[in-house]
Amino acid sequence: MPISNLKSTIFQASKYQPWLVCLSAALFFFYEFIQMGMFNSISQELMQSFSINASQLGFLSATYFYADVIFLLFAGILVDRISIRVIILSAMIMVVLATIVFAFSHSLLLAAFSHFVSGIGNAFCFLSCVKLATRWFSSQRLAFVIGVIITIAMVGGVMAQTPFTLLTQGLGWRGAVLANAGLGIVITFIVYVFVRDYPQYQAPELMTEKSLAASSSVKKSILSVLLNKQNGLGGVYTCFLNLPIILLGELWGVMYLTQVHHLLKTQASVVAMMIFVGTIMGSPFVGWFSDTIGKRRLPMIISALLSLLVLLCIMFLPGLNFFTLFILFLLLGFFTSAQIISYPLVAESNPRHLTGTATGLASILIMGGGAVFQPLFGWLMDLHWDQTLNHGVANYSPGNYFYGLAIMPIAFVVSIIAACFLRETNCQPYFRDKL
Repeated sequence: MPISNLKSTIFQASKYQPWLVCLSAALFFFYEFIQMGMFNSISQELMQSFSINASQLGFLSATYFYADVIFLLFAGILVDRISIRVIILSAMIMVVLATIVFAFSHSLLLAAFSHFVSGIGNAFCFLSCVKLATRWFSSQRLAFVIGVIITIAMVGGVMAQTPFTLLTQGLGWRGAVLANAGLGIVITFIVYVFVRDYPQYQAPELMTEKSLAASSSVKKSILSVLLNKQNGLGGVYTCFLNLPIILLGELWGVMYLTQVHHLLKTQASVVAMMIFVGTIMGSPFVGWFSDTIGKRRLPMIISALLSLLVLLCIMFLPGLNFFTLFILFLLLGFFTSAQIISYPLVAESNPRHLTGTATGLASILIMGGGAVFQPLFGWLMDLHWDQTLNHGVANYSPGNYFYGLAIMPIAFVVSIIAACFLRETNCQPYFRDKL
């Protein structure tokens, strides 16, 4: 059966089309989380292959986030104006090619460039998923749906931990990255088959929405979202609550656990993976809870407070063993998953035809955390490092790691303050386009 006929039959027969579309698109987000998280599993191999220290490794990883920050607002404008399906397919192809180049890189410059290109693709993935969710689901279900989408992304984060570590042990880091590229090809095919821009019954409404976006100048659209404090505050909240994933889940967690708590590398990858598992468990729950009580701010504030408490336990409790660290990292991921609530809050706080632009602005702040704090974490560790090496890998003391980890409790306090200044939307669109 031709692919076009197969797609038509599937969509006519299935009453689950909204979920099929959004979950297929979420696989792109899943894949991008593998690109971000795999550095945690191959950090020591990269330091050996490219003869680099913590600051340089932080820079290499952060090139992904530099691309995000540069292209996110541009991506948001495009998502509001052209086919989301075309955007996702184009970005997936670009990321797969960049992943292949990264696998064959033998210079730090080429590796950084290819990782930067992967980051460009990431600028489009979550914005596309949020835009599709606003088209295929009602506002009253939006937090739960976005929670499920982020859960799928976090599964990618899990895959980038212990499974990727085991794959690296079997194939080497270059072979593991090439296998990752093969997975990207499969996901691209799934997106081609299943993703649609909007339900057929919304065609007239979406045409009006596109005309509104087209009639609104880019400058006017950007100014509108910049002047809405909800976008900035929501972005700051999610940026800082996302730091455990960016710093421990994606880059420094395995090294921290092996060098400070003396876990085996496989044990360390399991513990680091718990941040993602906790987020997988927490994202749909906090999304459902927020939708059910009809509130956004309250669960955001409570979760940030609990996240701060868990982080302080990780930093200051003495003699932490594998099981205790396992539980604490799981709880940290669970409580910080409340970051997902800021996305429906931003969507509800802006006109529908500017959803992509507004989410893009918030995401610049969110992904800017990776661009700033990954290299900053490495720089703080190098600040008092005694230059000790172990088989070509920098050996850091608990004190060195403490300087880096100190970023997070400060950030959590700021996120609590930001949440307190947000306006409650009560899960209802504040703006209504004149359609």
